[in-house]
Amino acid sequence: MTRRQLWLRFIAHIDRPLLLGISLLLLTSLLVLYSADNASWGQPLKQMLNIAVALTCMWLIANLPLHYLMRTAVPVYTLGMALLIGVALFGEISHGARRWLNLGVVTLQPSELMKIGIPLMMAWYFEKHEATLTLKNYFVATLLLLMPVALIVRQPDLGTAILISASGFYVLFLAGLSWRVMAGLLVAALASAPVLWSMLHDYQRHRILMLFDPSQDALGKGYHTIQATIAVGSGGLLGKGYLNGTQTHLEFLPERTTDFIFAVFSEEFGLLGNLILLAMYLFVIVRGFVITANASTYFTRLMAGSITLTFATYAFVNMGMVSGILPVVGVPLPLVSYGGTSMLTLMLGFGMLMSIETHKKLIKT
Repeated sequence: MTRRQLWLRFIAHIDRPLLLGISLLLLTSLLVLYSADNASWGQPLKQMLNIAVALTCMWLIANLPLHYLMRTAVPVYTLGMALLIGVALFGEISHGARRWLNLGVVTLQPSELMKIGIPLMMAWYFEKHEATLTLKNYFVATLLLLMPVALIVRQPDLGTAILISASGFYVLFLAGLSWRVMAGLLVAALASAPVLWSMLHDYQRHRILMLFDPSQDALGKGYHTIQATIAVGSGGLLGKGYLNGTQTHLEFLPERTTDFIFAVFSEEFGLLGNLILLAMYLFVIVRGFVITANASTYFTRLMAGSITLTFATYAFVNMGMVSGILPVVGVPLPLVSYGGTSMLTLMLGFGMLMSIETHKKLIKT
């Protein structure tokens, strides 16, 4: 076998347009991290390692045939639930939250696993009942979603709970849940708002209140929002220039390599840079929708749609949070913020998208 044949076999299950969009965002991540880390190679080098591990996992999942992908649904969901229960009983407490589980060799955050496990399980369940879907099936699928979400809210981890709830809702939506039922759920959610408000922790209520007037606690709960919006606004049309962001390099901007990295980018590259960044995200999202539309089975269509819409939600929530139009909920900017766990989760999803695209069955017409 020639080198060319080996190379073609190696990339046979890699979707090139999707990989191009992902690569542009990863290069942007390294570029912005170098600036956010005060022109240091510390975090960019660590991010390179995260990228290498995540891309390897993406390639492995992309080469996994679809029937094997379906078989992982129940084991992954069951493992995730067991680990979440383990967190509730034995998890480590850090910064007032119990989110991590120390297994001796490694410390895990099981909620990250459920970002993939829940849509995978729900899509598998709907695939099994595709021919005879009734309201009962949607109810069971909703329970599959609510059980892990309740455990994650209890940790507490509101940001992850919102993202997981969104990924599950997208599966319900794509599975054909009636608009009337969805409207009824919306009305029920609004009616229960006072109860939900009373269940929130004090810091979560403060985050929501700071959205309306962060200046009432400018040096406390509202500090992140105020400094981020200053950075975004000061970038203007063309930005202050690479490595020239004052909010960043004078260290006014908190969490600048993780949750608020979009503020770093906005300050240095301005509105024009933001439009280019949005175009990169839109390219990946559109490619995801194309894969969804071309999916050959009910299961793969639900999975592809949920992965794509969840990725879009990640980007929207982070940018909205940094821009001051959404509460601060601790959601990283996908593929750009520093971090290994969230990147690995995203890459597993993209690997599934590539598997769905490259393993789809040929349908005779």
